Amino acid sequence: MLFFLAVVPAILLAATGFVSATWIHFWGFPRPGWQLVPMLLTAGFIPLTLLGTRWRSPLLRIAYAVSSVALGLLSFGLLAAAGCWIVAGVARLGGWPLNPRWPAGIFFGGALAATAYGVMNAAWIRVTRFVVPLRHLPAAWQGRTVALVTDLHLGNIRGLRFVRRLTARLKRLQPHAVFVSGDMFDGTEVDADRLVQPWMDFRAPAGVYFSSGNHEEFIDRARFLPAIARAGIRVLNNEKVVVDGLQIVGVHDAEAGDERLFREILQAAALDRGRASILLTHQPANLAVAEAAGISLQLSGHTHGGQFWPWTRAAARVHRQFVYGMNRLGGLIVLTSSGVGTWGPPLRVGTRSEIVLIRLEDAEAIPFSGPACRKSAP
Repeated sequence: MLFFLAVVPAILLAATGFVSATWIHFWGFPRPGWQLVPMLLTAGFIPLTLLGTRWRSPLLRIAYAVSSVALGLLSFGLLAAAGCWIVAGVARLGGWPLNPRWPAGIFFGGALAATAYGVMNAAWIRVTRFVVPLRHLPAAWQGRTVALVTDLHLGNIRGLRFVRRLTARLKRLQPHAVFVSGDMFDGTEVDADRLVQPWMDFRAPAGVYFSSGNHEEFIDRARFLPAIARAGIRVLNNEKVVVDGLQIVGVHDAEAGDERLFREILQAAALDRGRASILLTHQPANLAVAEAAGISLQLSGHTHGGQFWPWTRAAARVHRQFVYGMNRLGGLIVLTSSGVGTWGPPLRVGTRSEIVLIRLEDAEAIPFSGPACRKSAP
C-alpha cells in the first residue's frame, strides 16, 4: 500500500515535471506556475482511485475521469518530450539552426492527437469473430456462436449507459451463450444493482455465466456477486455446470492465481475428458494447470492488450503470445480478449474494445490452424 500511496505518485510527479519542463523550455509559457496543474492531475490518480473504493460522488467521478485522461496524455507526453530533446541534440551536434517551437509543436501536438484518438477509439465497441474447433463437442453446440465479454470496469468512467449499449448490441448479435470472465466492476464504490439492471432484460438461450476478476477482489467480491446473480447471470463459484453436454467451469481470479488451489478446484470438478469443456477464468495464467486438467478451451481477459502503446509491448512481455487472441498450449486452446472496457486512462491505441463472438465447431471438421488466431467472416 505504501508503494501506491507514496512511490507511484512521486514517480508520476517527476514524470509530469519533466514533461512540463520540456514544454516550457521548447515552447515557453508566460505563467510558470501552470505546470502544477498537470502534476496534481496525474499524481492524484492513485489517491482518487483509493478514495473511489470507499466513497462515490459526481465530483469524485469527474476528478477521476480528468485525472485518468491526464495520465494517458502523460504517457504520450513522455515520448514527445524525449523526441524534443533528441531533435535538439541532433541539431546541436550537426550545427543546424533550430526553432525550438517546431519540435515542441510537432511532438506535443502528436501526443495530444494520440490521446484524443485513444479516447474515441476506446469508446467504439467492435465485434471480433473466431472459429474455435473443440474435440468431443456435443452436437447441441456444434455451429453455435457464443460471446466472450470481459473487463467492463463499471465504476467512475463507465456506467449504466455503457451497460445498456453493450446489452443492446448483444441482443442484436443473438449469441447462444455469453461468458463474462471478470472485472464486471472496477472495484470502486457503486450501486451494483443499478449498474447490472440492463442484464435483466437480456437472455441467451444457454445462459450468461460469470467468474470474478482481480478488480472485484480488490476489497471483497461479495460486494458485487449477489447483484450479478440477481441480474440473472449465473455466477460460477469455482464450480462446474453441464449445459447440453458441454462442461462449463468457472474459477474466480484469486483462486486461479494460486496454482495449488487452482489445481484442487479443477480436480474437484471431475472433468470428463471425453466431453468438451470451457473454463472461464480472468487471467491467461497458470495455463499448464488448466491443460493438465483436460480443459478444452479457456476464456480470459485481464490483459487489455496493454490498451495503448507502449504498454502494449509491456503486456506482451508479461503474457507472451497469450496476451491476445487464440493460441494453444498442448491440448488447451486459450482465447484472450482485450476487453470491452478500460482501466485507468480510457484510451486505446493499437488495441480495441471488443465483444468476441466464437463459433464453436467440431475439431474433426475444422482442425486448429496453429498458434495464430483464426477469425471467421464478418
